[in-house]
Parts: sequence; structure tokens; C-alpha cells
Amino acid sequence: MRVVSANEIDAALSFPALIEALRRAFAAKLEAPERHHHAVARADETATLLLMPAWTGVGERPSYLATKLATVFPGNAARGRPSVYATTILLAGETGEPLAAMDGTRLTLWRTAAASALAASYLARQDASRLLMVGAGALAPFLIRAHRAVRPIREVTLWNRNANRAEETAKRMNQERGSDGDAPLVRVAEDLESAARAADVIACATLSRNPLVKGEWLKEGAHLDLVGAFNLEMREADDEALRRARLFIDTKAALSEGGDVAVALRDGGISASHVVGDLESLVRGDAKGRGSAREITAFKSIGAAIEDLAAAVAVWQAIRKASSE
Repeated sequence: MRVVSANEIDAALSFPALIEALRRAFAAKLEAPERHHHAVARADETATLLLMPAWTGVGERPSYLATKLATVFPGNAARGRPSVYATTILLAGETGEPLAAMDGTRLTLWRTAAASALAASYLARQDASRLLMVGAGALAPFLIRAHRAVRPIREVTLWNRNANRAEETAKRMNQERGSDGDAPLVRVAEDLESAARAADVIACATLSRNPLVKGEWLKEGAHLDLVGAFNLEMREADDEALRRARLFIDTKAALSEGGDVAVALRDGGISASHVVGDLESLVRGDAKGRGSAREITAFKSIGAAIEDLAAAVAVWQAIRKASSE
């Protein structure tokens, strides 16, 4: 069994290719049982343990199985460590033989951002050029690059509750622009409301317990991408934002798990009929994406094992191809 590092994952993947791999995966209807979700009590916080299995269906070739083991420790930010750690195990679908143990933390960043971009390819305006990134954590650079892979983003604004962290993330991304001459300069926003009112796409990846983005701020044609708020105690957008938008989710699990949509449904902020569809229905054409240039759209992601499997297979196949050349 091969151990695959974060650097190897970065070398193996690109967002255009990974987005298309996820598109094929959702079209193929891979098997993904309900994930195991466990609260882990610690002395100063409640952590989360997730077990996420998925596998290719009968007749799919080549055949694979994958399981991701992930932990979420919200207090890690204060410790100078990532909030999320994960390991993804890829196995051969015909025999169950372990093929690789991959840095699941890195793989999660790639596949989460790619899923948001996949949704945006159906929901964001074709001419969307202004992106607001809410949150300056590990996901922020990946979400920015992923959205740029599907829309002509020319302006990127970053807002974070901790302004110093926003400045640090923006500085790091701007220093890395040399490898991508078309990358726009990342600017830090001092006022979230003003930045949100001007944005064509708003991507949120935070651990906020209270809504950050208000529905009244969303301009006509805006697309709202909600990635953080992974449990029922968290919110990134208020009910008005969800009510104003044509609303989609990554999988049906988002109806009962994660913040925002599940919380609004539980508390009566929206009805179940307000959720138009999920990624599978978008990809397969069972649900229509954006209906007009003026329409507001929203996508809530909680993460799916299908995405982990597709990303792990993409990495494995790229590594095998490179080793044979």
C-alpha cells in the first residue's frame, strides 16, 4: 500500500480535471451509505469523528472502494493547527486490496472546493467576475482557485472576522500569483456588508455560530456558496438569504446535517419544498440550474463520500500514469 502525501496530491490534481471527475461521479450514481457521525467529548470542546465510505457500482470499471476517516476539532485554530484532519484509504474494488493511504486533509480541501465549483458551473452567472471569500482558513485559497476554474473571476475580495488572518492569507496568495499570471490580486475587505453587496459569487467557509451573510445584502444574480457551518450549532447565512435564493444542496444529507439549510428546515425558516435539488439532479439534468440572469442562487455543501472517492481515484490514476511514463 502506498502512502500519498499532500505534495503528491497537489502535483496530481488540477481543478478543471477534478471538477469534471466529480461531474462524472455524480452522473454515475456511485454507492455512498450514510456517513457515521460521532460527537467526541473533550475537556474543553466537543470534537467530531466522521467515517465516510463509498464505492463504484456493479459493472463500473475500473472498480474502487474508499473510506475517509476525518476529525473536526474547532479549537485547533487557537492551537495553531488545522481544524480538520483526515486520511482517505483507497482499495481495489474487485479484491478489497488496500492501494493507498492518502492525506485526506489535503484531498478534502481539493474535493470540497471542486464540489462548490461544480455547483457554480450550473448556478453562477456565466459572466460572474467578482468573488467574495468569507473566511481565511485553509479552504479559502482552494475555493478561490476552484471558482476561477468555472467563471471569469477578475476581482477577489477576502473577509475574515480576524483581520490579521485575512491579511496573512491574502499576502500569501498574492505572493503565489507568479505561478498563475492570470490570477487577480486578492484584496482584504474591511466591511463585510459592502463587499457582499458588490459580489457576484460569495463563498463562505467558516465555523461561525451566527449568520454572517444577510439575505438583504444579496444583489440580483448573485450566487451564494455555503461550505462551512458543518453542524446544527453553526450558521453562515440567515433565513432570508436562503428564502431569496433558488436553493440547492450537495446531497440529501444536507437536509438534516450541517448548519444553514438543516437548521432553517428544523426551525421553520424554510420548507422542504424550497430546496430545488442536489448535485446529482443538477448533473443528470433532473433539476434545472440558474433560470435567469437576475435570479439569486445558493448552494449548501456538507461534503460527500462520493467526492472523496472520485478525488482519490483521480490522484491514484494520475500517480500510476506518471510512474509508467
